[in-house]
Amino acid sequence: MPQKIAEQFVADSKVKIEDSSASDKPLSSGNKEQDKAEVSRLAAAISEQQQMFYASRERKLLVILQGMDTSGKDGTVNEVFARVNPQGIRIANFKAPTAVELAHDYLWRVHQQVPEAGEITVFNRSHYEDVLITRVHDWIDDKECKRRYAQINDFERLLSETGTTILKFFLHISKDEQKERLQSRIDEPHKNWKFEIEDLEGRKNWDSYQQVYQNALRATSTEHAPWYVVPADSKTHRNLVIASIVLETLESLKLKFPDPKPELKKIKFD
Repeated sequence: MPQKIAEQFVADSKVKIEDSSASDKPLSSGNKEQDKAEVSRLAAAISEQQQMFYASRERKLLVILQGMDTSGKDGTVNEVFARVNPQGIRIANFKAPTAVELAHDYLWRVHQQVPEAGEITVFNRSHYEDVLITRVHDWIDDKECKRRYAQINDFERLLSETGTTILKFFLHISKDEQKERLQSRIDEPHKNWKFEIEDLEGRKNWDSYQQVYQNALRATSTEHAPWYVVPADSKTHRNLVIASIVLETLESLKLKFPDPKPELKKIKFD
């Protein structure tokens, strides 16, 4: 039986995050234009699956995108889900928590954004910020971080056991590639709006972020909510990997449209 595409990228308890693997392209044809065409084909196929997903209202799909600044979270949404009917998809962006959100437990704001039946929800950043930036800046210690890993695993198990399929993608970009993308945001005026001074702070702590990402992936890649490490130095290949795994997952659900309604056969319009 051929290996599933997802199996090539799934993280295990020994996964290593190293810059050298960020430029890997195991799914590439070797021709960028062909790869772009394949992403477009996959996006169209995802759209067809999503119609049945939305119509049946039986399942929920949560896609989590995490990665360093410029790793391509927005680009993934634009390309992979470009053909999906907007009625059946929702994008949730998690910025710094508000005062109201801080007054609750850290998962409170997240639980409000999970998908409803028939919906695909994409988290652009997620609850994992609470074991990433908080750990890099020592806002929580190791003991609290491990407690949160366990809580996150339990939270995702709850979602899984109540009908949510969870796909978690770590967009793995190298430090050199990030440098080029950040510089382009400064050098090209039409990209200036993308640049935030906080991006430089994250870059200063690059090594720390790579370590906490590695720790988080090892602790929270589970059977019910696996992490996929996506080489993201190539934008096209990044989209190819994610689109392939999303489509493969939807097809594995054996989706179909709801059964026809016999009573409708009697209805005739004048």
